[in-house]
Amino acid sequence: MEFYNKVGKMALGSRLRRLSEKLSDQASEVYGLYNIEMNPKWFPVFYSLAEGENKSIMQIAQEIGHSHPSVSTIAKEMIKGGVAKEVKGKGDARKNYIALTDKGGEINKKIQSQYADVNAAVESAMGESQYNIWKAIEEWEFLLEQKSLLNRVKDERKKRESADVQVIDYTPEYQQAFRELNVEWIQTWFKMEESDYKALDHPKEYILDKGGHILIALYKNEPVGACALIKMDGDTFELAKMAVSPKAKGMGIGYLLGQACIAKAKKLEANKLYLESNTILKPAISLYHKLGFKKITGVPSPYERCNIQMELEL
Repeated sequence: MEFYNKVGKMALGSRLRRLSEKLSDQASEVYGLYNIEMNPKWFPVFYSLAEGENKSIMQIAQEIGHSHPSVSTIAKEMIKGGVAKEVKGKGDARKNYIALTDKGGEINKKIQSQYADVNAAVESAMGESQYNIWKAIEEWEFLLEQKSLLNRVKDERKKRESADVQVIDYTPEYQQAFRELNVEWIQTWFKMEESDYKALDHPKEYILDKGGHILIALYKNEPVGACALIKMDGDTFELAKMAVSPKAKGMGIGYLLGQACIAKAKKLEANKLYLESNTILKPAISLYHKLGFKKITGVPSPYERCNIQMELEL
């Protein structure tokens, strides 16, 4: 137990596996007490077949929540142990089903008293515990179905790494980074166009001097993302030239840049943000929706790669 106390919740899976192994070992002793020849891991499949209906591997897997390969392996072991057998489908002889043998049927009769005693023993143990493990397992299964452990870890990683991200106003020292980040992104998906060269080679003249702004994302003081607000007519800015380095993927930098641009636009008393993109960029489109942008039909774009226009009311 000292190991688990030291490692903590990171070893949750290992600790549950340890508990499962302990319960399985003790279950084997229980089967021996009732003179029942059965491997504890067969129980879910056995119980499913004990209802008397012949079932396919897929049916059993869906019913007990196990994978198809897992049920197939257990079924083979049960067949080898003489507890189950393969039978042909009545309507289609090409289909194989699993059923209990006579030996399996006899076990099912003998095991009923064991069921009663085991259920009572578990209820008694739960009554002695401070927490209801059954309800806790149900709750955890539900939580992990809603959001997997992998996605939960990704979110925590993003939070941790985001704490080291700064979004700052552009200065001339970041002109090369602004250009390189965008060229790398554009050439990954499309091709550079005339308007790209204008904005990236001359950001001061094309963006800043016209009332626009550029924001740079730094991760541990290294430029890893950029985005521009280009002044349009009236009280509207275009959100443009957003690019994030592939090495900073998964850190939520695009979202941080988007939020910073929105905050900057509000500070400038803008009423709308406009952007152009392409629907093949699914993560980007998802990001824009998350930021609150909605699809619109706008004016013709100067960019060949544009096939969607979006707008955010501020």
